[in-house]
Amino acid sequence: MHKVSSPQLSRRRLIAAAVALPFTASIVRAADPSLSFGELYGKFGVLGLEFSDKVKRLAGQDISMKGFMAPPLKAEAQFFVLTEVPMSLCPFCSSDADWPDNIVVVYLSEKQTFVQPRQTIEVRGTLEYGSWTDPETGFVSLLRIREAEYFAV
Repeated sequence: MHKVSSPQLSRRRLIAAAVALPFTASIVRAADPSLSFGELYGKFGVLGLEFSDKVKRLAGQDISMKGFMAPPLKAEAQFFVLTEVPMSLCPFCSSDADWPDNIVVVYLSEKQTFVQPRQTIEVRGTLEYGSWTDPETGFVSLLRIREAEYFAV
């Protein structure tokens, strides 16, 4: 025997699903793969440090990463540098050849004020790697997290 569901029951399921959707999205977002500073680079190749297989695999995906915010150049900006250890100066370099192996540039979705350099934060956004020059600032980066948001941990 085939049971026919009533239209009211279907509407209840639809409403329940709509109410649950924001919670489900936050659970999925919280489950983004994490990346640590120790996982950024693999072997030392002919051209220097090479990105790890994990970085290459996660490129273009949403990830989370913990670290420290380097002091920004301005009080409000749309980007900052995530560092492995607290820093007192901004670690941007003049070229990607001088790029330190323990920083990641973070581009935010919108301008924000920043936290203290010794506050641990978690960043979530889309991972990119490869040499890129920011057309607005001229800063060169090898590793970036775009469309990012951050939280104090």
